[in-house]
Amino acid sequence: MLKHGFECLVRNRNSKDIITLSSSSSRRRCIALRNLCSKTQTQKEAATSTARTVPRERAECVVIGAGVVGVAVARELALRGKQVLVLDSAPTFGTGTSSRNSEVIHAGIYYPPNSLKAILCVRGREMLYKYCYEHDIPHKQIGKLIVATRTSEIPKLIDIMNRGIQNGVDGLRMIEGSEAKRMEPELQCVKALLSPVSGIVDTHSLMLSLVGEAENHRTTFSYNTTVIGAHLEGNNICLHVSETKHLEEWNGRCLLHPELVLIPELVVNSTGLSALALAKRFDGLHSGVVPSEYYARGCYFTLSNTRISPFKHLIYPIPEDGGLGVHVTLDLDGQVKFGPDVEWIEGIDDISNFLNRFDYSVCANRAKRFYPEIRKYYPNLKDGSLEPGYAGIRPKLSGPRQSPVDFLIQVPYYRNTREIAVEIYGEGLNFVTVMVGGCIRLGREGDWTNLAREADWTCLDIWSSCGASV
Repeated sequence: MLKHGFECLVRNRNSKDIITLSSSSSRRRCIALRNLCSKTQTQKEAATSTARTVPRERAECVVIGAGVVGVAVARELALRGKQVLVLDSAPTFGTGTSSRNSEVIHAGIYYPPNSLKAILCVRGREMLYKYCYEHDIPHKQIGKLIVATRTSEIPKLIDIMNRGIQNGVDGLRMIEGSEAKRMEPELQCVKALLSPVSGIVDTHSLMLSLVGEAENHRTTFSYNTTVIGAHLEGNNICLHVSETKHLEEWNGRCLLHPELVLIPELVVNSTGLSALALAKRFDGLHSGVVPSEYYARGCYFTLSNTRISPFKHLIYPIPEDGGLGVHVTLDLDGQVKFGPDVEWIEGIDDISNFLNRFDYSVCANRAKRFYPEIRKYYPNLKDGSLEPGYAGIRPKLSGPRQSPVDFLIQVPYYRNTREIAVEIYGEGLNFVTVMVGGCIRLGREGDWTNLAREADWTCLDIWSSCGASV
């Protein structure tokens, strides 16, 4: 079953590093689900004991999760000459957050100066545009207008502009509402901030290119394959692996057994929405490594019976709690999307999480909440013109009424072994490129590596919500 996918990756070397790129999962689970599926330490030990009796394989690099982050990291490792195996529970790549976002290339405007978010978003944008140009990925630098629809919002707009300038975002310019209306006749605002370097990208084409490059450099993709936990044996990280169909058939009344134990030298946990659920199933991983859990669900609506878009630019209101407001985005075919909104939701049990059983339905009645928000800047929006589009789940490190947090860097402990945990949370596709081009290099060549050399076993946790517009 899985063995054939692992044969080319067999290695007789001890595991040294684990890198986790992930996002926050649920804010809290209800007691019933926790009792059913969240493992206690005793259950973890039982699972570990069972895992010692199943077949084993060795591998050089294992990337868990084939979203845009996972395939980007797989490509980077493969280009460095590593033999990479990518595991994903879905039938193909990019079925989670990577395919349920605004597909916006962000400029780096919103973040506090000198924060890791600001630095990496600006650099990531430059790298992403370059990659798209060099690999013929459909994209367009269409620009963004952040609008103040009331005079009371102007101070916030000025703060956003000053922050963007300090972050090194090029071309930012404050314009009057009259000039904004000349640019966008359907737009209503008193002032607007023009960001000419913002853009859009075809995320599927981007991932397809990354997958192709990775495969051309000996990367193997094993879909319908789920990592359900892990444990440590000496210096070896042992991943518990099962076919996805066995999880779908599991009734929850017995211990979930792995079908294979995979022993890699390097592990990248880029499972996105389920990354924290998986991290909690790593027997012995210190709980302090795992950030708090929050989910923000967001819905998108499209315009019905519209052949010509009313807008040529991205249109964003002043940011709100948990997101950037119900904004206007365009795809490369010119279709208009409004959203996402913000709905804080509870989490689901671990196995349902692994199987991506989140509720992605969009209720048509939810449009009632969209009309008044959109009409603040698009007053000519007609009744009945919004149609349900799609929904996405945004993993967060901060919850309702909490201030957004920057990337977190911690150095916790794994039993008697010192480990490094670099927890990174960020916005947008930009971070995919910069984490691959910057963070992985830093982790392997910079100060983190110096610390890693002193440890018997190293854990680099990079937490991110890449691919989602937040």
